[in-house]
Amino acid sequence: MNYNQSCAAKGTYGNRHSHQFNRVMERAAVNIYKTENSYEMLVFAPGRIKEHFHLDVKSNELVVSYSPPEGFPRPEWVRREYSRGGFERNFALDESIDTAGITAKYIDGVLQVSLPVVPGKGVVKQEIVVS
Repeated sequence: MNYNQSCAAKGTYGNRHSHQFNRVMERAAVNIYKTENSYEMLVFAPGRIKEHFHLDVKSNELVVSYSPPEGFPRPEWVRREYSRGGFERNFALDESIDTAGITAKYIDGVLQVSLPVVPGKGVVKQEIVVS
């Protein structure tokens, strides 16, 4: 499984590009780890509503997104370090992922996505000697 960096992640942090920085803030952070039988993805998205998450597999890509409900309040922030707004993240899936077996649950502000590996299709580790 590979992560495709979206355009929202390419912002810079200078004053001249503050609009790009805001797009970066609205992107949910993701951690991925490998177990013996799956990849486990943790999407850090506090303050969201579980029913508004969307996970779709399109060809060899997993799309994880969130759309806030209509009329979602937008306060005048004094300080804002994370967003509860919408986001979309895209992840390339290889043939080792059992797309029919993907599951997700939202617990304590974290969307937990399990991507099972097809038995026998795991990534083969190969060491390359540097000469």
